Amino acid sequence: MSQKPQTYANHIRLHPPVHYFVFPVFLVNVVVAIVHEVRHPGWLSGWLVVVSIALFMAVGFMRAYALKMQDRVIRLEERMRLARFLPEAQRASIGELSVKQLVALRFASDAELPGLAERAWKEKLTQKQIKQAIQQWRPDTFRV
Repeated sequence: MSQKPQTYANHIRLHPPVHYFVFPVFLVNVVVAIVHEVRHPGWLSGWLVVVSIALFMAVGFMRAYALKMQDRVIRLEERMRLARFLPEAQRASIGELSVKQLVALRFASDAELPGLAERAWKEKLTQKQIKQAIQQWRPDTFRV
């Protein structure tokens, strides 16, 4: 099965079961619990509202924690990649890059990585600016 090449325009990935089913179901559950509390006030309906909100938050936190873990792995991979491709004189500047900058740099080709990394730390480029500056996109199809 052939896929379109990844670019800035199409690099954002949604996981349909999570984004279009799990999140909406838990959000609707919160609304239903609140409506039930309003129509039938009591300690049990109030407790259902609290539990519904907690479950919705838990699902959101689980997603956020998974993304944070991926960012940590990407940070390590990109620091190693930069150490391989940057000239010796620039390697000391790797630590000046933020996690968001490193996450964005993962899409840069090996050829443009050194120049773009230097621009990122000198010009304090944002994640979006880095991604938009990439000429040869290096796809990352593993992130969810």
